[in-house]
Amino acid sequence: MNWNKFETLWKRQELPVGANADLVITKQTFEAKSRKLARSLFWRDLREAAAGLIVVGFLIRQGWLMGKAGWPIILSAVLVLGLSVFFVRERIRARRERKGPDAPLLVKLDADISELQRQRRLLQNVGAWYIAPCVLAIVIARANSPAAQSQSPRFVLCYTALVAFICWRVWAMNRRAVRNKINPRIEELEKLRRDLLTSSQA
Repeated sequence: MNWNKFETLWKRQELPVGANADLVITKQTFEAKSRKLARSLFWRDLREAAAGLIVVGFLIRQGWLMGKAGWPIILSAVLVLGLSVFFVRERIRARRERKGPDAPLLVKLDADISELQRQRRLLQNVGAWYIAPCVLAIVIARANSPAAQSQSPRFVLCYTALVAFICWRVWAMNRRAVRNKINPRIEELEKLRRDLLTSSQA
């Protein structure tokens, strides 16, 4: 499972410039960027859900082979399954809230701003809802693995350091994506929204 791929949502387009955005360009590119965001989130959710199910299948098999002693590994599988269920629910929510092509621009803007704000909250709290369950699942599975009994302290230390580094990297990349990509894009859309509201009231 690799939540880091969210950061690639914007790599094929220009970096948002936030409140200093050119309203004409923002309006002209809104529809294309909105579709790209929707596609990227769709494939992210699909990848995460599928990867989680693969890991769940592997953990259940390991726990089954261990017999009664493998029940803690089944608990790890439940934790990972919870993440897969979350991403499936995200797809259902996104489909339910999707605006049709005939919706007014202001309605589409509100929908995109709301979606970006939700993604920002998810990325800012990725440590609590994503990294923590993954780490807990790893700890439980490793602690109850037959192979863990024969591993040297050096191997355990290196393995722990590697997991810690990956977790920090995931956290840092998501925070950077919020700061450099999502926040400026929200500012762009909010600026366009204010302009549309002002124009309609004039």
